[in-house]
Amino acid sequence: MILARRVLIALAALVLLASAPAYARPAADPLVVDLSSHVVAITSGFHGTNLLLFGAVDGEGDVVVVIRGPSQAELIRRRDRLAGLWINRYQATITGAPSYYQLASTRPLDQIARPAMLDRHGLGIDHLTFQIRRKDEDKTDDDYRQALVRLKKSQGLYGDQSGNISLVGGRLFRTEMTFPANVPTGIYTAEVYLVKDGEIISAQTTPLIITKTGVGAEIFDISLHHSALYGACAVALAMAAGWIAAMAFRRG
Repeated sequence: MILARRVLIALAALVLLASAPAYARPAADPLVVDLSSHVVAITSGFHGTNLLLFGAVDGEGDVVVVIRGPSQAELIRRRDRLAGLWINRYQATITGAPSYYQLASTRPLDQIARPAMLDRHGLGIDHLTFQIRRKDEDKTDDDYRQALVRLKKSQGLYGDQSGNISLVGGRLFRTEMTFPANVPTGIYTAEVYLVKDGEIISAQTTPLIITKTGVGAEIFDISLHHSALYGACAVALAMAAGWIAAMAFRRG
């Protein structure tokens, strides 16, 4: 299991290096970043965790930190009153939305860079790009977008902590990111940007793996790749539980 995690991290790092945008950097990179852990293991007793992201800068500028989870399709439903009953009458499918998104920065984003630059790099929840397919003429794409953001925030999966990073001695910085118990698994990216005069002068991307481990992971793997066996075992366990309960009541 440990070897598999290391291989997964190495592969993720290679993918990120191959796909990361190229920024003009001086010979000595003015930005150094690391995480307190590159793997979050979700066990049966997992109740959420915090990770520390820390680093140092060499020179002036603002630091922006973004943790992104893998993108996934989201189905958002809207309730409407029909014949005196409230039902889920309309829905929209949203793609391109990260499953998890947390941001921290040294100052509010509107004081760091122009909206065009924030849009280009997806810095800030309001600057994320979603694709929305709907058949609801009474609501706009933005209505469904805001509904998704509200849902993710209520689940603790989206957050904006702009302005909460402090530079110690003008060089060192740190911030904690919270991962709730319902955090999705997958390959995440920890992105750190050094911004000066509204432009990115350096950037670092670090992989983060969130994975299930232990008995829960084995059961999940069986249910995913051996669905027939999982179903048969579930039926057998249900029948056994019913038989045991019936015997207990009969004895009573």
